[in-house]
Amino acid sequence: MALPVEEWRLYAARRWAALEPVLRERLAAASLHDTLRLGCGLLRPEAAAVLRRLCRRTPAGKEPAAARFYREEGNRLFGRRHYGTAVRLYSQAASHEPPGSPEVSVCFANRSAALFHLRCFEVCLEDIARAESHGYPDRLLPKVLLRKAECLLCLGRLQDAADALSVVENKIAMDGIMTSPTHQTLLKKLSQLKIKIHEKESCPEPAQETCGDIQRKSENWEENDSISGASSSLSLNFDIERGRHLVASQDILPGQSLLKEEAFVSVLCPGESHLLQDSSETVWDTRVTNADLYCHRCLRQLLASVPCRGCSYAKYCSQSCADMAWEQYHRTECSLGALLLTLGVFCHVALRTVLLAGFAEVSRLVERSRDDDKDLHNPEARCKHLSEAPDTRAGTRSIPGCNDNGQYQSSYQAVFNLLPHAEKHSPEHKFLCMLSVVAICKQLQEAGLEAAVLNQESSEKWSKPKTCEKTLGELSPELKTMAEAMLRHMLQLQCNAQAITVMQESGSGDSAVVNKKPMRLATAFFPVLSLLNHSCCPNISVSFSGTAATVRASQPIPSGQEIFHCYGPHRCRMRVAERQQLLSQYFFKCRCQACLDELESDVKSVVSMRNSFCCPSCQAPVQGEEMLCCSNEACAISVSRESLSRRLRDLQQQIKKALELLRDRKADQAIKMLLKCQMDAGNFLSPGHMLMGEMEDHLAQVYATLDLRFLKL
Repeated sequence: MALPVEEWRLYAARRWAALEPVLRERLAAASLHDTLRLGCGLLRPEAAAVLRRLCRRTPAGKEPAAARFYREEGNRLFGRRHYGTAVRLYSQAASHEPPGSPEVSVCFANRSAALFHLRCFEVCLEDIARAESHGYPDRLLPKVLLRKAECLLCLGRLQDAADALSVVENKIAMDGIMTSPTHQTLLKKLSQLKIKIHEKESCPEPAQETCGDIQRKSENWEENDSISGASSSLSLNFDIERGRHLVASQDILPGQSLLKEEAFVSVLCPGESHLLQDSSETVWDTRVTNADLYCHRCLRQLLASVPCRGCSYAKYCSQSCADMAWEQYHRTECSLGALLLTLGVFCHVALRTVLLAGFAEVSRLVERSRDDDKDLHNPEARCKHLSEAPDTRAGTRSIPGCNDNGQYQSSYQAVFNLLPHAEKHSPEHKFLCMLSVVAICKQLQEAGLEAAVLNQESSEKWSKPKTCEKTLGELSPELKTMAEAMLRHMLQLQCNAQAITVMQESGSGDSAVVNKKPMRLATAFFPVLSLLNHSCCPNISVSFSGTAATVRASQPIPSGQEIFHCYGPHRCRMRVAERQQLLSQYFFKCRCQACLDELESDVKSVVSMRNSFCCPSCQAPVQGEEMLCCSNEACAISVSRESLSRRLRDLQQQIKKALELLRDRKADQAIKMLLKCQMDAGNFLSPGHMLMGEMEDHLAQVYATLDLRFLKL
């Protein structure tokens, strides 16, 4: 959920309505700085009670009783051989165990057993190591170490397996009692594994050849000197009508990479919850969400998560990711888990953005924005003098977001200079955002986390109370600065938030219709990607691998043409009225060619456009029933509808074969075939034909698959 829960929105609406008309007028016309100055005192004590009640619905703390329930439920399903579900439940149990609890080692050991049955041997070994490091009971250790030896054996690491067996032998010998049934079972297993190791050493398996298709050829990539992560084939331009935008500085081919950018900040969206297989409704929630399935830092899919040390919500793919998240932002966010879930993803992104930037950088840019732009209701005004600036390094220095060298980097400065459109948001929405960020900052102050927020390197500087600067309950000047930046970021997100998506199965079929759909996984700031303006008929596609975005050309782009991204509404999926309504949240009326064409056409012609052909010779529209005639008088070619329908059926078969290649892990071949299909389709299908949009979806899916494999190499 991007915005706060409904009850908090209703509370904010009632508070706004109860304000004196004069105060409402002042807040509506206020700059971001004055909004915070006027609004900080408007968060009354009853608001804290409302938030405490709402936070109880989304508990994020450690709960030993929940850990015990999830562990026992995992054991039950493990006994029924539902190993995948058991892994999820053991992960839930581990996330609820308090720090230092010996029971967490049991969760990891039990999870390793389920992972072994799933043949996830590498991950199983990681869990065994976790169980050992968390103090797994010595009397139970031989069984786990035998599992370790068997994993190593299955992975072909024979010497490591033999060493692990030696450790098991020594432990069993040290116990002294060799006649118990448990020991006899262990000794039998030990003997069997020794025999297997000897057999494998005698008859080594031939080395498997790696799949050549996955070995991706290195792309001819030349980085842009002025735009971080962008190809040298792009340039940054500015004009009053379009603002900052990217333009092709040379001819670009379909499939060519244009931008590779890591998100400055991203926050996982919990998403919908799903009931685990064979789990019934209980006092403890046995459903899973994206928060259980993806790493909260790098967004990799989770199999065996590493829990946060302080809360039950955050989960990570590795201890390294957990430690890095803790150092960068989570040690501040950890105790706010329920509050952040209540106030929505936009609030969470705003907080994490300022934590990653650091107080010094936030303060510098907030102070500069006050000095440079007294009229924050019109941030575009400071750019007007650029309309006549030459496209040179000297000119780009003055473009908001660029540094003193004229470089536009994926940095906090670039994020800060994304337009908040403060004057275009409704006063009620700004008031809601203001109350939300003030609530977070007050909670940080009351929890004693102000030092960590303001200066993580020298927290002593901020640890002393500043009684001379603030009264009891009032935000310190430093936290007001952070709150002002957070308010700016919340407003920016409405127009500049980028959804990080993953492809999710949505059923299957025999047609060329997409059998996967994009699912919103996280919300992020990509300052370079945000430079792209919208078109309902874009010339690029965007794919994601973790927190990284890759932009590729989806069609030939001649030098001088602007690079267009689709913000969601695409001409192949929606009519112009629907698109214009959805795009209203971005505070502009789309004037792309697709919208202009459709606005000039009636509804009937728009519907037919999505299923229509064009002239195979000049690509002009065709008219007629059985025989289709080119509408271009200079061309005047005629072609039968049946022949074009036959070409369409052949094209759909080719698309189906390309998707089969993708399923067979032959992504490179799938790309070549889809690009050829796209080129063929452009020769006889209208640009708005539904299949054109489907092919863009397929290409984005293939590129995402290829990026993910390349990342793992």
